[in-house]
Amino acid sequence: MKFERIGADLAPQSVHLADVVRAFSYALDITEGQPAGHCVRACWIGSHVGRAIGLTVPEQTDLYYTLLLKDLGCSSNAARICELYEADDLAFKRGFKTTGTNLAATLLFVARNSASGRSLRQRAGTVGKILKNGVAIADELILSRCTRGADIAQTLRFSDAVQQGIYRLDEHWDGSGRPGHLCGMQIPFYARIALLAQIVDVFHSHAGREAAIDEVRRRSGTWLDPTLVEAFLGVSSDPLFWERLTCPLLDSRVASLLPDSEVRTVDDDYLDDIAKAFGQVIDAKSPYTANHSARVGDLAASIGDAMNIPGVRRRQLYRAAVLHDVGKLGVSNAILDKPGPLDEREWDAMRGHASHTLQILDRIGPLHDMAAIAAAHHERLDGAGYPFGLRDETIRRETRIITVCDFYDALTSDRPYRAALSRHEALAIMAESVGSAIDPECFEALRALP
Repeated sequence: MKFERIGADLAPQSVHLADVVRAFSYALDITEGQPAGHCVRACWIGSHVGRAIGLTVPEQTDLYYTLLLKDLGCSSNAARICELYEADDLAFKRGFKTTGTNLAATLLFVARNSASGRSLRQRAGTVGKILKNGVAIADELILSRCTRGADIAQTLRFSDAVQQGIYRLDEHWDGSGRPGHLCGMQIPFYARIALLAQIVDVFHSHAGREAAIDEVRRRSGTWLDPTLVEAFLGVSSDPLFWERLTCPLLDSRVASLLPDSEVRTVDDDYLDDIAKAFGQVIDAKSPYTANHSARVGDLAASIGDAMNIPGVRRRQLYRAAVLHDVGKLGVSNAILDKPGPLDEREWDAMRGHASHTLQILDRIGPLHDMAAIAAAHHERLDGAGYPFGLRDETIRRETRIITVCDFYDALTSDRPYRAALSRHEALAIMAESVGSAIDPECFEALRALP
């Protein structure tokens, strides 16, 4: 969707790319089941290692963005993890990262965390399939993640070096990693630092400073570049390094790590591309939402045009519509893709995605004003919606448009519990909710579209 420049820009020159990317990295944290701020902390850790080994300013900049976006493809394997292991993908990812590196530890983790709640026979069958096809499964999951991450980094206009740093994140120094089983100096430099930083933060968050240091030492020469490990050990000997890593002001400290000469500003077109790129991250979470964000964004912009919403606000509407489901990155695919009805606990988790959307978008300066617009897309005119229980007079016009577009696209797309409906069938179902759940004017604008 392209927009004419009508009125003042929404993304003034004071909006910095690093600020937008850093804020969006929190969405990647919840997709990986990591504590909020994981990518920002990894950026703090890895950037200090990079400085310690004498990277140039441009190299520090590419490393900075690699660290913040290392998990850019992480949503693409969530559905397969849930399907293959019959497990909560978020919990599975979180637990697997603190599992030991030897085969016995891996097998024990898989046995304990696959098909939980099933009968012993069912669990044995699931684990047996995993053991039989373990290599192929690992290849598939990591290749999917790495490829999607590098592709989205390209959409975000980052360099080949950043793209390769993301693509090769799971390569190991001894050649045991994936997707290419590269070893030693064959592994891109930024990928080596990013993996080190990831391990440090995961184990530090899980069990503390000494556990992180011990784990890095243990993996030196197998998973990790020994030279980088030594550089990290030198950096980590300073107590201030750890104090600032856990400081509430860490986000602003990480912001200051980027050299002034490398600060890039974001214009409206670039911000549109960033929104679309993270829409791809959202849609990769489930096979049932492929291109959902893009379709809702384009449909919302068309309805906004038909309803004479001014150009600047229409652009805001488009971005909010593309990002309306960003909170679903924090919902397990065991719930998102469940073929049957959800129980009360599952519904609570599903409804929580709207609050996640608000929290994520609220961090992003140029998107701050549209955070509440996007997060309210499940509100109803009769007050029975969520997450705020808003009523007719308190629901913004832009939100009403997104609600109609989301409703329509959901009905006309395949879902776990039914096949896609025709346009005629979808509009007939929606007509029953006009005036209670959806806005009459917005519905008429949708129906009038060719």
